[in-house]
Amino acid sequence: MTNVLALVGSLRADSINRKLAEAAAHHAPEGIEVTTFDGIVDLPFYNEDIDGDTLPAAAVAFRDAIAAADAVLLVTPEYNGTIPAVLKNALDWASRPFGASPLSGKPLAAIGSAFGQYGGVWAHDDARKVAGIAGAKVLEDVKVAIPQSVVRFAETHPREDAEVTSLVQGALNALADASTEQAAA
Repeated sequence: MTNVLALVGSLRADSINRKLAEAAAHHAPEGIEVTTFDGIVDLPFYNEDIDGDTLPAAAVAFRDAIAAADAVLLVTPEYNGTIPAVLKNALDWASRPFGASPLSGKPLAAIGSAFGQYGGVWAHDDARKVAGIAGAKVLEDVKVAIPQSVVRFAETHPREDAEVTSLVQGALNALADASTEQAAA
């Protein structure tokens, strides 16, 4: 079983990207389990002064969740041309201690949807960049950017969209394959 931890870059309860993460969990191929970690909202802004012997409980829970996962799936919209602050903050927490963090070497893919015509590609590119610098094994070839989210999903959940299902399953299979390769190395 490959355990994929999904981190959603939008905090809205009715977020299309949250629904996209739900679609990933719902349509996960056999042998893959997707769990969404909602605790990134509880992480304080990263500050090295509080990243010491007595970590905030939210940071401990977050790092433990990443350590327990075989791979990470970032599901994010685009805010002002880049990733939402809550996701950047989570990646900052996940990157420490640098070189020995739970994210270090972990397969990671960034996908998502946005209202614009490009589906959030700038945010996904930035998420891959940040995650790579943080030490993750970023799957650069996994690109799922679904445009016109508000219109496309106005009357349907992403899990009911055959194209979305196929794209998300492809991303999850790529993460599972990378996780298997990582374990064999």
